[in-house]
Parts: sequence; structure tokens; C-alpha cells
Amino acid sequence: MNCKFKTMAVLLSLLFLTAAAGDAAQVRLKTIASIKGVRENQLIGYGLVVGLQRTGDTQRVLSTLQSVTNMLSQFGIVISPSQIRTQNVGAVMVTAQLPPLLKSGDKIDVTVSSIGDARSLQGGNLLMTPLQGPDGQVYAVAQGPLAVGGFSDNTGEFPLIQVNQTTVGRVPSGALVEREVPSTFVDNNTISVLLDHPDFGQASLVTQALNQQFGEQVAKAVDGGQIDVKVPFNYQDNVVDFLGAVEDTSVMTDSPANRVVINERTGTVVLGQDVRIDAVAIAHGNLRLVIKKTTQITRDAVFGKDELTHTTTVSAEDTEKLGNLVVLPEGATMMDVVTAINAVGATPRDLISILQAVKAAGALHAELTII
Repeated sequence: MNCKFKTMAVLLSLLFLTAAAGDAAQVRLKTIASIKGVRENQLIGYGLVVGLQRTGDTQRVLSTLQSVTNMLSQFGIVISPSQIRTQNVGAVMVTAQLPPLLKSGDKIDVTVSSIGDARSLQGGNLLMTPLQGPDGQVYAVAQGPLAVGGFSDNTGEFPLIQVNQTTVGRVPSGALVEREVPSTFVDNNTISVLLDHPDFGQASLVTQALNQQFGEQVAKAVDGGQIDVKVPFNYQDNVVDFLGAVEDTSVMTDSPANRVVINERTGTVVLGQDVRIDAVAIAHGNLRLVIKKTTQITRDAVFGKDELTHTTTVSAEDTEKLGNLVVLPEGATMMDVVTAINAVGATPRDLISILQAVKAAGALHAELTII
């Protein structure tokens, strides 16, 4: 088995074991849910990056020329866009996430992305840019030097050497919050807990944990994603303490283990521990995958009676005519499948194709998600 196949086997084994270890674990409620009314908000703005070393927008980007003209006019400099001949400026879109409960004067990170034909934003400085919310109000103002996670050698007309993306950068703590977003998290003496991944089983477990922590009939599940919690009498004068206690409540997780997530672009496969496969036979290139029902008669050493058992032995062997043959018992786990397929040198792409074919045949008892 070469290094590539070994890497896939180790990666899939770790992902499977991690899913198994994380099943039915005790976690704090704040790690799997949030409070209704306490949420992030998205901000966006249009700005200019200056100080580029002839890697900015060219004369073909008329919006950049017009923006430079408008900016200079604010300082009493009147100039026509046709008179501008600089490539040290680039038009950008600035985006940011405004976390909840921030106050005026707090700082947030911003992401800067070129919208013209600039070759690189390396070494640039973002000029003052208002950031608006969906309602058109300005909630923050961004400015500062860019940190670009890439490098390009622009000695010629086009980059000769480029590492990573050079037309997107960040300004850490580059925006000052100018307007607070009001958060209303108590309605009629009730707060609502929203699960990050709605699930009826998980909602039931959260409800039970909250009722055990704060008293019966305090929490009630509205549906699989929302649990309404009444503020107890002894917490009504300090709702913040109650919210902290709610978020700190330990709950059992009910993660859906019968799920297979596939990323076709990277060849990544994440498997749930409870995924099972029925009897099925698949031909994929030179690989033959056979999952069949096997019965073995064993004799009890004490009472001398025969018992029927289903074996779970995984076998993989090469045949001259059929190529690589993999035989698995009915009800084999996905880990059995991964181990057997890796034993005959299959690639991640082969595994993805096989899983899709097994699902289409109705033999894969799991939710198949392709991203």
C-alpha cells in the first residue's frame, strides 16, 4: 500500500473513531445552541486600497477612476478621471461579521476583496470605509493596512510566481463599531433556545436537562429546533445570570451517526459509526465489492447444542479474472468497507463512487450528503 492509500486509510479511521467517541457525549448547551435574539449581523462596504506597487486596477476599470476622483474632490482637488494614470489603487468590497452584544468603540476584523482587475493587494492600505447593514445604516467604519495571506512576484506584466490568493486580504481589528445592534432575548418572561442543528431527539434531551436543572415545566420544546424556557422567579431580577446558567447546562448529544458526508472536490469522506450496508455486489473498474449474508454453525462447548451466528470477518483477495475482490458480510459497517477497499489499493475517488452506487441501490442505510 503506497503513501497515498495509507493516508486515506488513516484519515478515514480517525474520522470514524472521532464520530464514535463523540456520540452521546456530555456537552455544554452553549456549544450546540444559541439564544434567540442574540445573533451575528453581516456588514458590507465599498472602499479603496492604496499603496499598491503597480498591481492595482488598470485604466479599464472606470469605477475605480471615478472613485479616486470623488475621494480627491473631498479634499479640494478637482481632477478628471481621464487624467488619472495610477495603478497603485484598487477598488474593493469590504465585509465583516458584527458579533452580538458589542458596544460602540469595540473593534472587529474585516475582509477585503478586489472587484477590479488588480493583480495583488499585497502591501496595500484600506482607506476609511463605512460598513452598512441590510437596513442601510452604518454600523462600523474600517481602515488600516492589509494582511494578505499570499505572495506574488509581479516583476513583469503578469505574476511570474504566485502563492495562495493575493487579491483577498484581512485587516485584523480594522473596523470600529459605531452603532450598537439592540438585542431582545426576553419575551413575556421567556427565552428561546435555538439548536444549531435542529433535531427532535436533541430537542427532547435539552428539554429534559433544563427541567432537571431549573425545575419541572420550566422548558418546553416547540419543535425540533426551538425550546422555550420560562425565567424562574428567583432569576427574574437578573436574567443575565439565568442565561449564563442555561448556556452552562450539561446536556447529552444525540448526533446523527447514520450520515455519510462526501466532498468530491477534495476526496474527503466523513462516516457515522452506525452506518450499515445490506447484501450487495458492486463492480467498479478492476474492483469487485461483494457484501453477502454468511451463516456459520457453532457448537456450544457446555450444552453441546448448535447455534446460528452471522460472521463479521472482512476478507480481501486478488483473483486473476475478476481483479480485486472484496467480500463482506451483510450488515457490515462503513469502517469494514473502508478497511477492505484500502486493502486492495483503491483511491478516495473509488470509495466515493462506490458509496454513491450503494446508496442508489438502496443498500446504504444512511443519509448521503455531497458538498
